[in-house]
Amino acid sequence: MGLLRRKSQSDLGLWARIGATGFGGPAGQISIMHREVVQQRGWLDEDQFAHALSFCMLLPGPEAHQLATYIGWRRHGLRGALTSSAFFVIPGAVLMLALSWIYVLYGNVTWVSGLLSGLQAAVIAIVAQALIRMGKRQLSSSVMFVIAGVSFIGLVFFAVPFPIIIIVAGVGGWLTTLIRRHDTETAATTTAYTRPANSRKTLVAAFIGISVWIVSVAAVCMFAGGTVFPDIGLLFSKTAIITFGGAYAVLGYIAQQAVMSYGWLSAGQMTVGLGLAETTPGPLILVLEFVGFVAAYEHPGMLPPLLAGTLGALLTLWVLFLPSTCFVLLGAPFLERLRSNVPLRGALKAIGASVVGVVASLGLWLSINTLCANVGVWTWGPLHVMQPHLDSIR
Repeated sequence: MGLLRRKSQSDLGLWARIGATGFGGPAGQISIMHREVVQQRGWLDEDQFAHALSFCMLLPGPEAHQLATYIGWRRHGLRGALTSSAFFVIPGAVLMLALSWIYVLYGNVTWVSGLLSGLQAAVIAIVAQALIRMGKRQLSSSVMFVIAGVSFIGLVFFAVPFPIIIIVAGVGGWLTTLIRRHDTETAATTTAYTRPANSRKTLVAAFIGISVWIVSVAAVCMFAGGTVFPDIGLLFSKTAIITFGGAYAVLGYIAQQAVMSYGWLSAGQMTVGLGLAETTPGPLILVLEFVGFVAAYEHPGMLPPLLAGTLGALLTLWVLFLPSTCFVLLGAPFLERLRSNVPLRGALKAIGASVVGVVASLGLWLSINTLCANVGVWTWGPLHVMQPHLDSIR
């Protein structure tokens, strides 16, 4: 029991450190997890890590956070999942809340960009390293190279929605495997760790979490009517369901809703939030915490603005990351069983290849945004839909 407790404490320290140093968005965070979990600690092998990542890419929500949640579950069951989920998010969320306070109080966060400007070049290197590693793992044939290339072109030049990229790749991989029927890989892989035996406990916890999520949003709508909080709870709950591919895939939708429909904040403030999220650790989707904070701060109702803003940020975090964790718990007990399904393995392999193209597009966007900040880079990739709003502040 003492050894298990020491291992759990060690895991907690690792997730807190990753949460506090995970710069570079999902690509950088996944790269860090790969180094720590696969290369240094051997908790998962290469195939298990790639399979887990593909599984998380199928789920709505930030894939790096969900990958951390799944790895924690593999290590220590439900307790490990909740620990890794929480401590992967908490450091970045606390820092984003502090920066949100600074922004509304002083109206100038340029010193933050100056202080962290040196990290931007490092972020490019982290993303490039992650891309190389993922490419070596996922691009095992000419077909996988084609899938990655088509995904990259679709995102960068045609702004194809991320869910479409994933669905097409998965269906294509599934059908290809069914047709060929002579898959040379083994249908199942020996695992380094046996999954926790009490899967029922995990599933019960997932259903309880989803129920609490729904009830809490309903309670906000019932008892906080006439304020901004019901809209925050409903909008970001909807976002939690449709956020395939992380923050990049949903930023256009959020900009349209928060800036145009609700009028919570200006296009310039939206840009500030994205800049803060890009240069601070934690999931990039923490930009939505900034949006929730500013929305409630600007529309506090009867509350003090700073208190309203803080509650708006906390509500945003709650409705984004609680369902994200529950989605992992619903699928985690069945992941190893699904590994023996050959057509599904083909679908996940194709999805993994498409993820390489996605990471390449994000790396290109980040590189151009860092090195050529004044050249109109917002027209690249999925964020092109924000162009009309951002043109007005140039």
